[in-house]
Amino acid sequence: MFITISTTGTQERPATDLGFLLHKHPERKQTFSTSHGTAHVLYPEATAERCTAALLLEVDPVALVRRGKGKGRGGSPDAALSQYVNDRPYAASSLLAVALSTVFKSALHGVCNARPERAAEPLPLRIEVPALPARGGAALVEKLFAPLGWSTVEAVPVALDTQFPEWGDSRYVQLVLEGELRLAEALRHLYVLLPVLDDAKHYWVSPDEVDKLLRAGEGWLPQHPEQKLITSRYLSRRWGLTRQATERLELARLADADDIVVEEIDNAVAEETETEERPTPLAVQRREAILGALRAAGSGRVLDLGCGQGQLVQALLKDVKFTEIVGVDVSVRALTIASRRLKLDRMGERQAERVSLLQGSLTYTDKRLAGYDAAVLSEVIEHLDLPRLPALEYAVFGSARPRTVVVTTPNVEYNVRWETLPAGHVRHGDHRFEWTREEFRGWAGKVAERHGYGVEFVPVGPDDPEVGPPTQMAVFTMATPDDKNTENVKEAKVA
Repeated sequence: MFITISTTGTQERPATDLGFLLHKHPERKQTFSTSHGTAHVLYPEATAERCTAALLLEVDPVALVRRGKGKGRGGSPDAALSQYVNDRPYAASSLLAVALSTVFKSALHGVCNARPERAAEPLPLRIEVPALPARGGAALVEKLFAPLGWSTVEAVPVALDTQFPEWGDSRYVQLVLEGELRLAEALRHLYVLLPVLDDAKHYWVSPDEVDKLLRAGEGWLPQHPEQKLITSRYLSRRWGLTRQATERLELARLADADDIVVEEIDNAVAEETETEERPTPLAVQRREAILGALRAAGSGRVLDLGCGQGQLVQALLKDVKFTEIVGVDVSVRALTIASRRLKLDRMGERQAERVSLLQGSLTYTDKRLAGYDAAVLSEVIEHLDLPRLPALEYAVFGSARPRTVVVTTPNVEYNVRWETLPAGHVRHGDHRFEWTREEFRGWAGKVAERHGYGVEFVPVGPDDPEVGPPTQMAVFTMATPDDKNTENVKEAKVA
């Protein structure tokens, strides 16, 4: 791996001051041992007008494989595939970033006792990397470096083979950066973005990588337009670490905007409020309400009609009172995701006997759905065009006829409480309609009357005194012929 750092100067402010900033004398060639090879620092040119420092990293591929064993802690994903034959000795990567931080450690931190004024001021810099892997191409290189103050960002794709141009370009580019920046800033940019562009690290990404990222990204990463991509790739897409880094970067951005230290923002909330429980998500409240209604009805065999990705089926499986659970959806893709969520292929035999997933349309009668204790239509009806609702009504209440039917749907009146929802918009792009409480009660009452059910309504979520709950739920109960108490049926007729 090879990288050069060049600057220009005058007799009064010679370019050879670069040697002081890097803590490496221009008249000497120096060698350093690293964990994966040997690093050489030399100066191809060193005059008052122009000075170039070069870092050559000789990677030991055998040591790389032995150290990482090709997988797990310290393992490189590329080395795992190609072992001793790979691009690691030639293309800039996290190996070069580590070498930069090791060999130029003081420069990376902006420390220079001999020339402190030069370390604190911008220099005319030119950085060249002959072979840089760029997953995302030259366009991504431009997006990453251009916002950082570089006046020139030149990323020339390297052909797969110059003898066969029809093969196209490789994933490598020749990188040239030019601009007036502090040397420490330039080195920190490279330290973070080289492994980001390679999109791989040769070592295990542990929690302390978050601190490394924030230290190197201080002053530029919180405001970077590609912050999310940089953070995710640098931390090898480890979700927990990425979230932690993102939260800390947001604090840093707010502190910078208000010109205060991060600790003042982080401690702005009283300690007792930090331990307060977060509000339960509406989806969780909805599932709990449905489970409560099914338990109250004494249901054992349950249909989840329009089961989607299987969240409710998963919740039902956790309660042994539900002896048979059937998820039905028209989408094969949704059923595939549900199967993965439930781990059906690894489920024990006794548990597997309790659950099944069926593909089917809810607007057609289906003999497989007859004879169950209960059916659930959770956030389903609003996805149908209104003219198709009668078909669903007959398929469920007229043909399948479970003893209990639970239906939930959004309450459109509550939409005014969602600050992020523009006026007049529905909550989901696929919703064909959203009903007021009066409209939902009117529809449910007519369905109950036509098919011999009683119905009661239950609010789900905070019940706002003005606009009602965010979700409205109707629990239909079949009225048996010998049922003397017909109050529910009468209530349905009135509604």
